[in-house]
This record gives sequence, structure tokens and C-alpha cells, in this order.
Amino acid sequence: MQTSAGHLTYCTNIHAGESWEDHFAALRQNIPGIKKRIRADAPFGIGLRLSHQASLTLQQPDALRAFQDWLRQEDCYVFTMNGFPYGGFHHTHVKDQVHAPDWTTPERLAYTIRLFDILKELVPAGMEGGISTSPLSYKYWHPATQYPEVFKKTTGQILDVVRHLVGIRRDTGKLLHLDIEPEPDGLLESGPEFFDWYDQYLLPMGKTYLQAHAGMDAAAAETAIRDHLQLCYDVCHFAVGYEDHATVVRQLREKKIKTGKIQISAALKADMPADKDKRAAVIQAFRQFNESTYLHQVVARQDDGTLRRYPDLPEALADAGNAGTRAWRSHFHVPLFIQDYGLLRSTQEDIRQVLTIQGATPFTGHLEVETYTWEVLPEALKAPLSESILREMEWVISFINKA
Repeated sequence: MQTSAGHLTYCTNIHAGESWEDHFAALRQNIPGIKKRIRADAPFGIGLRLSHQASLTLQQPDALRAFQDWLRQEDCYVFTMNGFPYGGFHHTHVKDQVHAPDWTTPERLAYTIRLFDILKELVPAGMEGGISTSPLSYKYWHPATQYPEVFKKTTGQILDVVRHLVGIRRDTGKLLHLDIEPEPDGLLESGPEFFDWYDQYLLPMGKTYLQAHAGMDAAAAETAIRDHLQLCYDVCHFAVGYEDHATVVRQLREKKIKTGKIQISAALKADMPADKDKRAAVIQAFRQFNESTYLHQVVARQDDGTLRRYPDLPEALADAGNAGTRAWRSHFHVPLFIQDYGLLRSTQEDIRQVLTIQGATPFTGHLEVETYTWEVLPEALKAPLSESILREMEWVISFINKA
């Protein structure tokens, strides 16, 4: 749906089911009622998540036509897609496999190009479309000494996608972009790491590649890279790393790097009291969020201001006695509309900051609510899925309207 801050939707990775049949059934079950409550008299945008398996089905002409017919019937449109999780994302042990296959593999390249071939048929004329993707790979899969070679290989594959998108724009007039999503413990996990990769690998390699393979001069090649390779600004991920949003957005503007979408998401946080008993109570509060499906990386701020990183909650909990720790933030996408969780809090204030910046000086046209953890939340926080989605959307709309 169109808001004063941009097109707003929720990511359908919230819905279980890896086949297109299951996913389409979830869309038919949930979207009409949500649209009716949110904006019955205007088109409703969808943030579509397709697994590898589902994309193979939807690329078939009959399936694609049926989906397009349904979109017209329901007055809906697709403007963004989530191409990060390739395989199973619910009811399975996901953890670090959310990055697999990574950008070193031909499977990730083929899957992403397939998604764009679907999106070019779905995105309305005159509207740009984006697909968010993995931050190249998972950091712990590669020795640090191999990072330069991994950067070169993954960047080369991403440039194959950019070349494909240049062709789509030439043939259809539609601007589509791949949106890199930094994540804790991704090969690109922060604003500085994303900027370094963009400057040191993407731009220099991209100019050479597009001059050789697309017949562009250096200036046209740089413009194409900036148009077709953008940032997915996941608020939760940047908040977990204690990043300053105003600084990141300012650097994006200074470097002339575009943002494909803001993923509106919240993490868990807490200060660590010096008192031993109070600290133990905070640690116990985190334990209720220790579940086996998704990674819940923890970044701990130390007395001296440095950051200690843990690949998942169990490793952080095992080191909970570290007296030098002053705060924890954990990558657990908790509901947006709840700020207090007893002894824990959400990073809702980070969302407010980013949406305030967006409202004052927009840096993207796409906003997507991405809370996918409803099935693994503690029981006291669970509610009917459609009502949970509505509360998320209504909270964001209310804030946008007041900002």
C-alpha cells in the first residue's frame, strides 16, 4: 500500500509452506482480510517470499497467469521480494543454513535470476522492484585469510545478476534491483563492511565487467551498478550491531548508494546489571528466547565500548558470567508493537529513528515489515497470525501518520 513514507507491506516469509501451492493458499487466506482492515479502497502491496521450490512452480506460465489474475481480482500488487532464504524456513532447523547456498554457488545465482524473471512480470509498470538477498555468505564458513577470494567470487556472480537486470531494463523499461542485506555474522554484517565491499570490490570489478560484457563505458557502468545493486536496510540487524542510523543513512547519501527497501524489524536488548542476582535474572529472561530454529546472534557491549560477538544465544548464555559486559542485543525478530518484555526490551526506538529519518528525507520508496518468528515466540506472546500481522502494520502506519 502507498503511504507518505513509501510503499508499505509485510514480508510473506511469515507464512509456513515451501511449495507454491502452500504459499499461494496462505496468501489467499490472509491477504484479503488484512487488506480490508488496512486499506480496503486502495491497492495493497505484497512482499513476496518464494523458496527455490516455489519459484520453480511460479515461473511456469499457467501458474504465473493464475497468480496475476488473483492479484488483479484482489487489487494487489508485488513490488518487493525476499530472496534470502533459499530452502526451508519454517518447521526445520534453519540456523546458519539460511545462507545456503551462498553467493559462491551457481545455485544462488540461478535462483536469484529466476526470481527476477518472475518479478519483472509482476511489478506494475512505472514502479521499480527489488529483491533482498544474503550478505554474500556466512562469515564462519570461511577463514579470514580467504575473505578476499570469497569477495571476488561472490561479487562476480552478483555482477552476472546486474548484467541480467540491465537487459530487463533495456527490454521492458522496468528498473529492478538486488538489495544486499547485511546481517550479524554475514560476510557483510555492518554498514562499514558493506561500504568497504561496495568501494573496494563492487564498483571496480563492476566497471570492468560491464565494459567487457555489456559494451558500456565507465560512467554508464557505474550508473548501472548504482541502479541495480542497492542496500536492504534491516533495522533489527543494524540495531543488533549498535549502529547509529543517522550516520549510516548520511554515508549512504554521501556515497550515492541507493537503498532498495527498509525492512522494519525489532531485536531484543537489555543492560547487564553489575549486581550478580539482577544480572542472573536478565540472563534467565533471555533463556526463554533460546530456540532451535533460527540464529539469534548476540552482540555484547563491553566496559571499554568494544563489542563481543556470539554466533548464537547458547554461546552467549554460556559466557553470561563475563563481568565486563554492560549490554546485550540479540537477533530475534520480536513483534514491533511491543517495547517491554519484562526485564528485556525491544529495539523499537531504532525503528522510530529510521522511520523519522525516512519521513523527513526519504532514502527509499519501499518499506517491509519483517517479523517471521511468530511460531517460535514464547507462548505468552503468541496470537492468531492474521491479528499479529494487522497489529504490526497498524503500528507502523500509525507512527508514519504521526511523524
